[in-house]
Amino acid sequence: MRKQPPPAHRRRWMRALLLALPLLSLPVLYAALGAGRPSSYSSAASAPPLGRHHARGPPPRLAYLISGAGPGDGPRIRRLLRALYHPWNCYLVGVAGEEDRADLEAFVRGQEATRRYGNVRVAGAGEWAAVTRRGPTELAATLHAAALLLREFDGWSWFINLSASDYPLMPQDAFGPDVNSLVALTSYLTDILHIFSYIPRDLNFIEHTSNIGWREHQRARPIIVDPALQVPNRTEVVTTKEKRSMPSAFKIFVGSSWVVLSRSFLEFCLLGWDNLPRTLLMYFTNFLSSSESYFHTVICNSNHYQNTTINNDLRFMAWDNPPRMHPVNLTTEYFDAMANSGAPFAHSFADDNPVLDMIDAKLLGRAPDSFTPGGWCLGSWVGGKDPCTFLGKSFVLRPTKRSVKLEKLLLELLEPDNFRPKQCK
Repeated sequence: MRKQPPPAHRRRWMRALLLALPLLSLPVLYAALGAGRPSSYSSAASAPPLGRHHARGPPPRLAYLISGAGPGDGPRIRRLLRALYHPWNCYLVGVAGEEDRADLEAFVRGQEATRRYGNVRVAGAGEWAAVTRRGPTELAATLHAAALLLREFDGWSWFINLSASDYPLMPQDAFGPDVNSLVALTSYLTDILHIFSYIPRDLNFIEHTSNIGWREHQRARPIIVDPALQVPNRTEVVTTKEKRSMPSAFKIFVGSSWVVLSRSFLEFCLLGWDNLPRTLLMYFTNFLSSSESYFHTVICNSNHYQNTTINNDLRFMAWDNPPRMHPVNLTTEYFDAMANSGAPFAHSFADDNPVLDMIDAKLLGRAPDSFTPGGWCLGSWVGGKDPCTFLGKSFVLRPTKRSVKLEKLLLELLEPDNFRPKQCK
């Protein structure tokens, strides 16, 4: 007698279980790693034990800072915002040019999604000024942006800074044709939001090292002055003739200026009970490229936060050989490497490079001049329509296989032989 297939509702539950099985490795690994933390360590921002499958609760909100480097970055930021947008997250856009600011404000007002969800804020003229890329005004702008995000938006868990030359390599969430599917109802979280739902919310992704090498004589010992602190429209720092000795009260760390920082750590930097962040802020006022050292030095000199670091910035970058000061601009030549890297973001791209169209089509599923679709989009593609013209609930998220690559990257970063030994060394 031929065996009958299980009923339809059982088949749906079996599919959901099979989709979830690969993700059990994250909770198991993180629970094991959590046991290795010192007993004195605690944080109000810590997530519930992963062994309890806390991802069934609300996903974490991500707070994005998107900043322009100069005049004319408005169109690039519009494209980046469309690619990055999700109603569950919050976004602060900072540009110095008045024309770009007015253009972006009009864009945000003109989109039904951003009007309805109210989660995009363009910094005003008094809140965002021109910055010196190698001076402390860049760091000051980042700290100010974090303060604005803390004031304007509740409940976010991580701060992520991106420039107009960056681009996402995977969606925040993925689009599906049936919003009432079992997957949506069981809150099976996906892609960036999905993976971040499974990790402790006090972790900080920040590339860092105390082996500063040539930076000692080119950045730490010289004393610089940033005229943009006092005079508008000045974009070059001034180096004085005097040199200073290396500090003995703390250890300098350097690394990437691109970070994913926990809300708890940023509150410590801005509102903290310890004077360390303020002391170091004064020191780094005269430090060349302070945005590549301030957060790194604060976190690694704090007994409370040094064990929360993951030594990676979650960006795909490509370098010349030997490496120069900045990574190369990414092109179609690097597409396969980007797609397989597991990194959620890439830096940097030239304006409107064809590889961005490839990322939109093959990795994000985004049509030109549209938002990256997700579970919050209730429309369909039929007839070339934009599915995000019909809006749903901001917390409905959808699965894709792309999240497995990010999961694999994080599992590698959190292996016992790779995680603790690379913290603040």
